[in-house]
Amino acid sequence: MTTLLDRTPTASAPAGRGHVTQLRVVHSEWIKLRTLRSTLITLTAAVVAMIGLGLLFCAVSANRWPHMDRGEQLRFSAAGVSVRGFLLAQLAVAVLGVLVVTGEYATGMIRATFAAVPRRLPVLWAKAAVYTAVTFVAMTTASLIAFLAGQAILSSQHIGTTLGAPGAARMVFGAGLYLTVVGLLSVAIGTLVRSTAGGIATVFGLLMVLPLLADSLPSTWSVSEYLPGNAGQALLVAHPEPHILAPWTGFAVFCLYTAVALAAAAAALRRRDA
Repeated sequence: MTTLLDRTPTASAPAGRGHVTQLRVVHSEWIKLRTLRSTLITLTAAVVAMIGLGLLFCAVSANRWPHMDRGEQLRFSAAGVSVRGFLLAQLAVAVLGVLVVTGEYATGMIRATFAAVPRRLPVLWAKAAVYTAVTFVAMTTASLIAFLAGQAILSSQHIGTTLGAPGAARMVFGAGLYLTVVGLLSVAIGTLVRSTAGGIATVFGLLMVLPLLADSLPSTWSVSEYLPGNAGQALLVAHPEPHILAPWTGFAVFCLYTAVALAAAAAALRRRDA
């Protein structure tokens, strides 16, 4: 009996098994994101909007080119027209960014998530990192496709351009960067508000409604260039315009807004109950 017991291997758990790490939380959030039907539907809508509207605007511009006056032709930006689909794509990106967080609150799954990761903040960082990476890859690819296909259409009027032209690469890859930060801002807002409808309304208000309200102010009071959406979209402006920040300055301001929102979301997440 003693011999048999001595020969029986001792069962031991693998080292580190069950230990929560940031990498494991990221992997968990990646599984959640890619298995949700809303992810495929919303990202597909964003890609279709980015490419489809870009091609539509290019086709309309090519058709109108012979009838444009000289001033309009001088202001025309072949690169800017091809990525103009970002205006609609940002709505889909914002909706999914909010849902990444609020979807779990709506179903109650957030309790299981926080039970598995009691420190909570790794969950926020993982959601932000995963969604940021997915948005950047999808939207930058869509922007590049829209640009290349759009220039093929514009070349019929010999008004196409290349990535090497001044400002072209900035606008094409800037569209991907802008939409990525929109997604990150939406994750932060979703964490703060914890309501799908409230989060979406807040993001839309910041990006679309607030600039309209600011435009109604007297010119001496104008602060529209410092608003989140306008500041970020400065990266996509071809020619200098009044009351618009320099491209990278505006994008930095937009990133600052997003960093503040993320910090506020982290603070709220640590204080509140699930």
